[in-house]
Amino acid sequence: MVAKEACKEPWRYSAAGISIALRVTPRGGRDDIDGIEQLADGRSVLKVRVRAIADGGEANRAVLVLLAKSLRVPKASVKLLSGATSRLKQIAVDGDPARLGEALRQLVSARPKT
Repeated sequence: MVAKEACKEPWRYSAAGISIALRVTPRGGRDDIDGIEQLADGRSVLKVRVRAIADGGEANRAVLVLLAKSLRVPKASVKLLSGATSRLKQIAVDGDPARLGEALRQLVSARPKT
């Protein structure tokens, strides 16, 4: 695994907001954003854990609520783009891309280095 400082940001900017690559851990003990991780193929993802189980979309809903709360946007602004049945997901967040990117950088930098 590469140190967090060497990982690229796992989000992409668009006119409508941002798209975030996630690696989700359902039944993770708590709802939290754990930082950035680089996968074996070189892609960077935002590590997210939720207490909800991966059954009937519960974990996906918990991820959307966690991101909306963490980024201070309405729940309706956060949408699952792909990965409904996978740990690797793409999420779209509507809003000001610069503000959302800065909020994500602050969330990630507040995490302890491992």
